[in-house]
Amino acid sequence: MEDLPQGYRPNVGVCLINSHNQIFVASRLNVPGAWQMPQGGIEDGEEPKLAAIRELQEETGIASAEIIAEVPKWLTYDFPPPVKTKVNRLWGGEWHGQAQKWFLMQLRDDDIEVNLATGEADPEFAEWKWASPEEVVEEAIDYKRPTYEEVMRTFKPYFQGSAISAKCKSAKW
Repeated sequence: MEDLPQGYRPNVGVCLINSHNQIFVASRLNVPGAWQMPQGGIEDGEEPKLAAIRELQEETGIASAEIIAEVPKWLTYDFPPPVKTKVNRLWGGEWHGQAQKWFLMQLRDDDIEVNLATGEADPEFAEWKWASPEEVVEEAIDYKRPTYEEVMRTFKPYFQGSAISAKCKSAKW
């Protein structure tokens, strides 16, 4: 992977929008109140675009989305010390944080296919909702907020009109 910053775990992020230019976010099971966009690690030999499609499907059940844009560079964030200790033990590495390739994806079908418990991977999220770009940044965990700001700035031209947030939906829907 070209230009991957050293010491950072290779990762992808997905900014998924619907036809109303709202962004998909979900609250983490292990960090109540922390909302994030889908993201996950890139497997050995996997291209970032394919990793983004795989992660979106594993975490949300969504298969009917297409990539419409990409952040041109790797974005990084550092883990706070307690998180760093936990994830390095879990992932078996010595990572400062994550280097992410971000993709803007458009949902092609209805959000009826959202399933946070797909069985493809252990569920990570408790509930989900559609949010405005401002809400996505405001509700992100502190150490991810600068990355989310950069993602929103990069994809802003694609957010035509103003997005309004929708009600939360549980994993059961």
